[in-house]
Formats: sequence, structure tokens, C-alpha cells
Amino acid sequence: MSNRGAIIRFCAAALCITLFMTYTSVKTLQLTAYNDVIIPVMAPTYYDTTYQQDQTVQKADDTNNTTQEGSASSTVNPDFIPVSASGTVQGKVIEKFISPYTANTSYDNVYLKNNTELQINLKDFITDTLGFNIQKNSEPQVLILHTHATESYLLHNENYYTENDTSRNTDNAYNMVALGKIISDKLNTAGIVTLHDTTQHDNPSYNESYSRAAKTINSYKKKYPSLKIVIDLHRDSIAQNDTDKVKVTTQVNGKKAAQVMLVMGSQSGSVTNFPNWKENLKLASKLQKTLEDMYPSLARSILLMPKNYNQSLTTGSILIEIGTDGNTLAEAKYSAELVAEALISLLNTLQ
Repeated sequence: MSNRGAIIRFCAAALCITLFMTYTSVKTLQLTAYNDVIIPVMAPTYYDTTYQQDQTVQKADDTNNTTQEGSASSTVNPDFIPVSASGTVQGKVIEKFISPYTANTSYDNVYLKNNTELQINLKDFITDTLGFNIQKNSEPQVLILHTHATESYLLHNENYYTENDTSRNTDNAYNMVALGKIISDKLNTAGIVTLHDTTQHDNPSYNESYSRAAKTINSYKKKYPSLKIVIDLHRDSIAQNDTDKVKVTTQVNGKKAAQVMLVMGSQSGSVTNFPNWKENLKLASKLQKTLEDMYPSLARSILLMPKNYNQSLTTGSILIEIGTDGNTLAEAKYSAELVAEALISLLNTLQ
């Protein structure tokens, strides 16, 4: 009996050792060394493909002034396509929350990082009345476009990226155009007639993107004088060092969202052709407050710069950055949904 017990104990010990070695081997395969490691197989992650886009410019119909956006729902598709990261690891993806609450200027849930020599009293911008009203009729009120349309996101949720994870994508299903469609669809559903221009102003050349976008804006202004607001939708890019990307996230209603940032120009520094910049900052301040009231921590501080960004073309211009090239497309799309809801809430008060 003692021999049989010893044999049983020996077999049990051998089995435990075998299981431990197997587990260790599997975990080793899952670790990333970030030193030109080839990742042969990774567990699948997911992204949705609700917002398929074509390459055409979306604009109002001349007959009845209804928009020609597609009928795809702006609700995130529950049916996902598995995607695995593959290729040679180029660096880490580092997740961060960038707090707006350390801004050098703030008032009543509005936070602003002032990178100009201008003295800003945020109370004036929040409380002053805008010079336009939003009409819920058949006439376009909002234009969404993309100076840098091909800016894109990661299609997998890993803590690294590979050479296959490019920061630009000419397929409108995976770049800023997909996010613009989400916002325009929601605004149109809410009765705020919105046009969505899908021109890739940064393709094939990144240079002169803003000049090409200015021509697009002026063309729409001429054709649709009813336009009040122009939204230029971008994404940010933050590097930790020479190789690592930073993704910016927060939790909204228990779900991870890419943080957003409003970037506003001003007549300061070398910019001398922007006399009405304060009107745009009024709009941005009101939107920032709405975002913070509805979804605390989603919006980073407003970034005020001595730049133009084509915002001198209207008194309702705003540049919105959603996430970075380290964020996933799913995170960015969720944030686009939230931005749209905040816009609807704000614009409903401007009637």
C-alpha cells in the first residue's frame, strides 16, 4: 500500500509539473519583447464595420434640401469581425488619461489651455450670446469636413503596434470620415440638417491640406448660405518617445472612450487675419461645458493656439480631435457618438 501511495503521489507531482510548464510556455508566447519580435498568432480582438463609406462628397439635394447621407444606423454594430495584430512590433501603446482639470484657465466646467499671449476671461465666452441661431427646417445648418481625412486608428486593442498599423488609411470605413458619418447621421436624425463632405484633402499630398479644405468650405458657404457651424474633425497623435504611442481614454457609462479635444485658433502671434476669433471660442466654450456636464472627463482642455485652422472663414468654426493614433477605432467611434449627443443638446438650446 505504501508503494502504491508513493506511486500515486509521484504521478500527481509529475502532472502538476507538466501543467505548470505548459502554462508557462503559453504565457511566454503571449509576452511581447518589443525587440523586433514577430507575432505569429494573437488572440482575436474586434472592430465593427457599420459605417461603410464611399468616396463621394455628401451634400444637400438641390430639390428638397434633404441630405444624401447613407441610411446606415449610427448605433455601434454588435456584430464584429475578429482582427489579430500581426507583424513586427514597432513599439508600445501606452494608455493615459489626460486630465482637463489642470488647465491654466477654467470657469464653470470649462477648461482651457491658453498657448497664446491673450488674456482670456472664460466667463465672457460662456455667457455671451452667439451671433446665430440653429433652425430646424430643410436648410443645412452644419457642415462636417476633414482637412486630414485619412487620419486613422488601430484596428486591434493591444499594448503594442506593428508595422502593419499605419496612422493613415485612405479607406473611408476606417478613417475620420467614418466618425464624421456617425456625427452627421445623429444630427440629421435629431432634425439638424447636416452636410458631410468626405473629400480627402490630405490625399495624395499632406501639404496644402488646409488650403484645399478652405476651398471646400467656401464652396459650401456659397451654395448653402444657411450654414452656421463648420466642424473640422481630426484625431491627435501623441508620442511617448521615439517608438511608443499614447492612447487617451476615459470611462463613460462603464465603457472606454477616446478622449476628445477642441482646438481653437486666435488672432495672436503672427496671425493677423482673424478678427472674429472670439465668436468661435464662444461656441467651443459652450460645447466644452456641454461635454463636461454630460460626460465628465471625456473632453481634454480646450487648446487655444496662435493659429487660423481655416476658422476665420466662419463665426461658427470648430476643430475637434477624437483620440490619437494609439486609440482603437471602436473607442473613437464611441466618442463620436458622445460628441454628437453633446452637439445635439447644445444646438437645441440655440434655436
